Amino acid sequence: MKAIGIDIGGTTIKGAIVDEKRKIHHQVTIQTNRSEGRNGILATLTTTIDQLLENETEIMGIGIGTAGRVDVDRGKVIYSTANLPGWQGINLREFITNTYALPAFIDNDANAALAGEWWNRGEIYDSVTFLTLGTGVGGANMIRRKIFRGNLWNGGEWGHVILYPEGRACNCGNRGCIEQYLSGTALVKTANGQSGRTYTNGADLFEAFQAGDRKIQPIVERYLDDLALVVYNLSVSIDPEAVIIGGGVIESKDQWWDVLIEKLTGKDVNLDVLPAALGNKAGMIGAVKLLFDAMSKGGEV
Repeated sequence: MKAIGIDIGGTTIKGAIVDEKRKIHHQVTIQTNRSEGRNGILATLTTTIDQLLENETEIMGIGIGTAGRVDVDRGKVIYSTANLPGWQGINLREFITNTYALPAFIDNDANAALAGEWWNRGEIYDSVTFLTLGTGVGGANMIRRKIFRGNLWNGGEWGHVILYPEGRACNCGNRGCIEQYLSGTALVKTANGQSGRTYTNGADLFEAFQAGDRKIQPIVERYLDDLALVVYNLSVSIDPEAVIIGGGVIESKDQWWDVLIEKLTGKDVNLDVLPAALGNKAGMIGAVKLLFDAMSKGGEV
């Protein structure tokens, strides 16, 4: 049993053929054509799917994780940022079923990534919170083995929970959001502003931290203090069995993970804290998992 899993982002659209054992058989990555708005994004999406179908015709359906807020019942993107211009309002399920005559399941990309990481770990947890630390901060929640999407499909938007009241201005219009402190972008910006140096990415910054750089040390320590606080807050709000941390920042975990775990030992955090294992494949694999689950329940997909 095989299906196509798609991860739609503002930079690339990634697609893969995935079987029921999580094995990837073919994979395609194409730059997202944002310059032509919705039509350009759809053209990139169909090119991705068409290339995958050239390799495999026995496909059960298509699962899609997309940036933006998604009404899963209708398969519709009800909110999207300028990263995907013209994307808001599109009914992706209708588009896919009309174009390919295949069942489709559409969800938010963070929800799909959580499903992928959960599946990859053998579905051993009943409740999991996923926290992504990358260009921004996102997340997703699973409660009693079901993705919790919220009343307005807004569940898991951890990046826009207030960490520091009246703190740094956020592009959402509020101040002090987690995203302005824990995203990789925010960390690099802070380090460049306070250290007098220029870092282009978090990897170089974390290497300097591990090497004991005196100017970088307090900046990363504060970053990890904030991250530990967020994990603590998750533990006393959602109270999951595990928090999985993903996103681009986790690629440098060897330089800082032990420090985070040490900071958590000083807090009453009774859950497993785990690094994401699938990297940028999580969304594609998870989209297929969500499709398979929906099909097995006999619901509309």
